[in-house]
Amino acid sequence: MGGKLFRNFSFLSATLSFFILVGIFAVLFTYAQDAMHTFGLDFLFNEQWEPGEDDEGGIFGGYIPIVGTLLSTVIAMVIAVPIAMGIAIFLTEIASVKVAKPVSISIELLAAIPSIIYGMWGLFYFAPIVQKTVGGNGVGLLTAGIVLAIMIIPFMAAITRDSMNTTPPVLKESAYAMGATKFDVIKDVVMPYSKGGIIGSVILALGRALGETMAVAFLIGSVMHLPKHITDPTTSIPVLLANNFAEAEDLELSSMYYLALILFVVSFVVISLAKFYFFGRKQR
Repeated sequence: MGGKLFRNFSFLSATLSFFILVGIFAVLFTYAQDAMHTFGLDFLFNEQWEPGEDDEGGIFGGYIPIVGTLLSTVIAMVIAVPIAMGIAIFLTEIASVKVAKPVSISIELLAAIPSIIYGMWGLFYFAPIVQKTVGGNGVGLLTAGIVLAIMIIPFMAAITRDSMNTTPPVLKESAYAMGATKFDVIKDVVMPYSKGGIIGSVILALGRALGETMAVAFLIGSVMHLPKHITDPTTSIPVLLANNFAEAEDLELSSMYYLALILFVVSFVVISLAKFYFFGRKQR
């Protein structure tokens, strides 16, 4: 009886998750119809975002926020992945227990900080440092990407650390017995054994980076401008939606749903491809 109840509950939970996903897609697709019929695929490559006056619909394009979203995410992942991997390796293979425990707790606390606090800190403290170091006005793509990387490092490091801790000690001891160095053990034993967890941490961090709103809204500049330099201000899909959604009407509102649909599809496709690709490699 208990096994059947648990099986039915698990099936219901999985089915509910699927229908929620389909429901979100259906709502976004339905409300984006006006913009899709008006602009079509040209919406993806149009840099204009100009609401019309009175009864005029206006001209809307998603190219700039799409580029801003992708570039800020790439900057964040390039910075965060090696740092998070280094933190996880240090905590599991190098640091003593007295050092590893408080550092691990600190990393987990960083993951619990609300994103708006990261945004305020980045705007008033970190942006002036970026301005003095690399130029620009301090608010732009680079600042948003760096702070976004700081936000996702705790998630990635904590999950990777837990995955590396599952490596059986006998495997590492056998490698040491055969003359392997610590670097060899990390590279050839720990990393391959915990590969699934590492990939999972990167995928989760990627999803967080693609959809982050408040911290990026403080730091990216929130202007419809295609960045020519890494320090230039621009905008992203979540930031544009957060700033303009409440005042949008008719075609502009539909265009925002179109942007949300694009973000949904991009996130779903990127994460799905990553999961299936690495899962397929793991099965070989």
